[in-house]
Amino acid sequence: MDSVASFLASDHPTAFSFEILPPIRGNSIDKTLDSIKPLLEFNPAYVNITTHRTEVSYTHVGGGTYRAISAQKRPGTVAIAAVLKERFGIRPVPHIICGDYGRREIEDQLIDLSYLGITDVLALRGDRERNAASFSTSPDGHIHASTLARQIVEFNEGIMADGSCNSPLAHPFSFGVAGYPEKHEEAMNLDSDLIHLKTKVDNGASYIVTQMFFDNKKYFDFVERCRAAGIDVPIIPGIKPLTSLRQMSLLPRIFHIDFPTELSRELMRCTTDDEVRALGVEWATAQAKELKSNNVPSIHFYAMHATRSVVDIAKNIY
Repeated sequence: MDSVASFLASDHPTAFSFEILPPIRGNSIDKTLDSIKPLLEFNPAYVNITTHRTEVSYTHVGGGTYRAISAQKRPGTVAIAAVLKERFGIRPVPHIICGDYGRREIEDQLIDLSYLGITDVLALRGDRERNAASFSTSPDGHIHASTLARQIVEFNEGIMADGSCNSPLAHPFSFGVAGYPEKHEEAMNLDSDLIHLKTKVDNGASYIVTQMFFDNKKYFDFVERCRAAGIDVPIIPGIKPLTSLRQMSLLPRIFHIDFPTELSRELMRCTTDDEVRALGVEWATAQAKELKSNNVPSIHFYAMHATRSVVDIAKNIY
């Protein structure tokens, strides 16, 4: 297949895919690659690689004075995408984010990926700066993923960030966007959230990958609402296996999701990370089995820090 989008639109059994983080700045890529090798036996249709915005840290320089240092905590998204493609023959899907990137910087990323023959991306707004009350970007950046989507389409057409025109790409980019079964944290309500999602699709997105959820009914209701709103692209469910006690409060707070009552009751009985991990595998396996029985085109696993759990779940499903 030429793209993730064309694969998802084809006739195939429920596929397997997952998402990884680049290593922290200064760390070797070897640990990251070793962590994904056990997942390769399940023949992933594609692998997503996250992209991160610049973070500001402070270092003491003496005399009570601190200096601000701006740097990406996890650089290397494009390079890891190239490694996955060339070394493992996997279709990589690097994330392109608004973050604090200007249009020219985004264009540079697209140029590098195009030269490498990588033409699948996921277009995302990205997170706010740490401790920031609202989302911000560079003066020439995007506040919403919908306009980022439009830039990618224009790049395909040969329209550059400065307005100059080149020939259209021989191998244009295809991209997906994020969807939120339980509503984006900044959306006024579910209806307004769908309006924004439809704009992203109308601006060129070929599929949707959902935020994590722990109640499949939330996903099925979300798909139904999308179809009623005229959104007809494939909608990929995103699954995150629980692995630690701290996630009981961390995930609902950061990702603005709810645990179903049955799961929360079971979690409250857990006293160790190992118990949470075992419950996480059991719960995600049940989710995945139901999703697969409903012929979803793919199940996307958020495998960061949970590779072992995803392997156990995949053994139960694939």
